[in-house]
Amino acid sequence: MTPERARELGHELGLRGEEYDDVVATLGRVPTVAELGMYSVMWSEHCSYKSSKIHLRGLATEAPWVLAGPGENAGVIDVGDGLAVAFKIESHNHPSYVEPYQGAATGVGGILRDIFTMGARPIAVMDPLRFGDPGGWTDGAGRERPVDAFQRHLVDGVVRGVGGYGNCVGVPNIGGELEFDDTYAGNPLVNVLAIGVLPKERLQLAKAERVGDKAVLLGSATGRDGIGGASVLASQEFDDLLEDKRPNVQVGDPFAEKQLIECCLELYERDLVAGIQDMGAAGIACSTSELASKASMGMDVDLDLVHLRDPTLESWEILCSESQERMLALVNPDDLDEVLAIAARWGVPASVIGEVVEGDALVLHRRGEVIADLPARSLADEGPTYDRPRERPGWLDDYAAIDAESLTLPGEGAGPDGGHDLTDFALGFLASPNVATPDWITEQYDHLVLGGTVLAPGMGDAGVVRLPGSHRAVACATDGNGRWCELDPVEGTRRVVAEAFRNVACVGARPLATTNCLNFGNPERPEIMWQLAESIRALGEATRTLGVPVTGGNVSLYNETRGRAIHPTPVVGILGVIENADDTVDAAFEDEGDLVLIVGAPAGRGLAGSELQRYLDAPLGGVLAPVDLELEAGIAEVLHVAARERWLHSAHDIGSGGLLVTLAESAVAGDVGVEVDPGSELPPAQILCSEAPGRVVVTVPSRHVRAFAQLCGDAGVPLEDVGTVGGDRLVIGDLVDLPMEDVRGALAGGLAAVLEA
Repeated sequence: MTPERARELGHELGLRGEEYDDVVATLGRVPTVAELGMYSVMWSEHCSYKSSKIHLRGLATEAPWVLAGPGENAGVIDVGDGLAVAFKIESHNHPSYVEPYQGAATGVGGILRDIFTMGARPIAVMDPLRFGDPGGWTDGAGRERPVDAFQRHLVDGVVRGVGGYGNCVGVPNIGGELEFDDTYAGNPLVNVLAIGVLPKERLQLAKAERVGDKAVLLGSATGRDGIGGASVLASQEFDDLLEDKRPNVQVGDPFAEKQLIECCLELYERDLVAGIQDMGAAGIACSTSELASKASMGMDVDLDLVHLRDPTLESWEILCSESQERMLALVNPDDLDEVLAIAARWGVPASVIGEVVEGDALVLHRRGEVIADLPARSLADEGPTYDRPRERPGWLDDYAAIDAESLTLPGEGAGPDGGHDLTDFALGFLASPNVATPDWITEQYDHLVLGGTVLAPGMGDAGVVRLPGSHRAVACATDGNGRWCELDPVEGTRRVVAEAFRNVACVGARPLATTNCLNFGNPERPEIMWQLAESIRALGEATRTLGVPVTGGNVSLYNETRGRAIHPTPVVGILGVIENADDTVDAAFEDEGDLVLIVGAPAGRGLAGSELQRYLDAPLGGVLAPVDLELEAGIAEVLHVAARERWLHSAHDIGSGGLLVTLAESAVAGDVGVEVDPGSELPPAQILCSEAPGRVVVTVPSRHVRAFAQLCGDAGVPLEDVGTVGGDRLVIGDLVDLPMEDVRGALAGGLAAVLEA
């Protein structure tokens, strides 16, 4: 290529500003087409974290129990009994917008590969999902929400994709989130978390170790699907040309993934792999450069040896294809025949495509010619890093000027003698899409496969799965709230971390580590970059204070369409350990006569950015009440000890929708009524729907109340006795008095009525 054509092509492939000049300076010459393709994907936002890297360095990532942290394919923590657990969350937002089924399915496949690349057998997945309003329901302001057929198409395709891939591979789905908000109408969020378990000594790392080791490509043949997935889809915003981007979406094959999992696990068991890297974003370009770079070695690769689905592929297409279900393993030449035999036995295609060499160069050949010769480190570790301009958005002051805390409920003062008639409000609120139980979705997932699930979706505040061969279990919760973070990225992020931490503690686990998926708009806009930087700063502060280091995650930027960005949506996953799985606590009210107690902060202002504000079609706004992280740590310790002592019959945090939703969900789960009197002088909207942080509803049998109260007192954690489990009605003071049959119908039928209409 001429220098002019090379510069033009580099720009077409996404190399911006001075990035092309940096490539030329690194190579000392005009790059080849293959080299341009490799730099474009490896230096993309998705792969290089060029806008977020300087901010992510401030996160706390180390603790005695952390075995592998950021920079590896997944975080790994020591959970005792000689076992380690790998976990990580990632996004497949843009592919899922373009092609919902395959976008979501390959999101599951990709995160599973991150897990078994570390040497772990996948044992669970979770799926936090966010879409635009599907319509077909009436909100609290009496407004008919018009049906949005496209959003329903997205929901249907994404859910079938998540379920289809996970069910076929045979990994249970133990939880997640579902949220509808118009901020995601042009850009859904499809985040997927996976968990795996491994013997601690079998940890696999993604780096080369010896000159002469052979590079073995394991898995599916390489095709054109997914070319440009990292640079074309995940590193730029959307316009109207969705059909043109459909070929950039990968195509998944869950049966091939299952074969690959079993093949790799046997290779690990026999200690036949020196280093291994999955081929996700950027494909062969990424896996070869990262394996070589981490060990400061070189690699020689012959693309003629790559098994292909399409022999007409250009060299750069082979390098940058993101075809699924592929791994690159480094193998001692003495073990090569055994490795190939194991792959053949599992029906996994395998090709020896290169070897580790001295020096630092990644050299690639095709048809007898060198098509790329570049420093491996320049691709994997020396991409551009930007300290982008940041500016506090002026709209935050507009939000803060809104008086969110004075919201009133439909029916206040409309009852006899000036009382309240909140029945219609309560049932409508419980049936609204963001409050109703997501059974319509979770019933499409297999949550029992492998036989280790302790708490499936909806059973508790976190999903819980047993560790094979151990009495222990791991609990994991994912949480995010774009409305909170739109109002205040710092306090919103602190709240999100606290909620995930609290949810893990509610099931009786001790929280240990954090993974995160940071979903934001275009970082080239100073206001968006400010949101991202502030959110990362708050993430670091909160996780450091709570003692749950960040072991890895994902940054998903350019989440906007036609210039409209999503609300900043950091999704946080926190994982904890239960020493004895039999001590797990669910959310269901259990026995009549159990006392209902509220552990933690007293009820307070909590309607800014709340679900009630959205339901009433009130303007988004208000000021978030600050979360007390020290109190959150105390609550978690109390819940962990009480679960271990088996004093608790249930625990459920007061989160989205407030006390009304918490009590309704626990009562329906236990198929029993409840009567409480919060005894608060606050207005009805605050009593029923405040989302103020740091509060958990627990039920305790009378014989354990004294001991539990002493535990809370010793920990300095407030405790309030508010009621009793029993009967067949949901009663909250003089505000709500509903038959359980009606409560059950509202929660259970709301989402199905919307999505099946």
